[in-house]
Amino acid sequence: MNEILTILNNLNIKYEVVNHKPVFTVSEAQNIKSKIKGVGCKNLFLKNKKGYYLLITEDNTKIDLKKLSASLGGHLSFCSKQELKNILNLTKGSVSPFGLIYDKENLVTVLIDENLQNKKLLFHPNLNTKTISLDYNDLIKFIKFSGNTYIYSKK
Repeated sequence: MNEILTILNNLNIKYEVVNHKPVFTVSEAQNIKSKIKGVGCKNLFLKNKKGYYLLITEDNTKIDLKKLSASLGGHLSFCSKQELKNILNLTKGSVSPFGLIYDKENLVTVLIDENLQNKKLLFHPNLNTKTISLDYNDLIKFIKFSGNTYIYSKK
């Protein structure tokens, strides 16, 4: 957690943090929105034969994995708990773009829902007992800092 805040501060990214009980699902996180300004985000760690992907969308977005798979040129599936731990140093229920700091080989391509542009976004700072709010452009700044590639995704 402190490592993420240090990076955000070094990048001159403005953010807010709120503490809460552990949450593991999007539905459990709904109550947090009353405590901090921003759009809740769903973060899915996926893979196909071509690589690893972190999909970031608004929490209420329906994901069509078949359509997304077709656009990425190969069947997508969820990564295992071990892959999540090995690549992003995260556990199930705490998937977040902030895990990219542990992807030293930049294996993960970030897929960002284009509908998130110009919004304030909510993410766990690699710990599901806290939520950080930051601007969309600052998320992009963080992803660029991590060295990972990002592309826009349509629903």
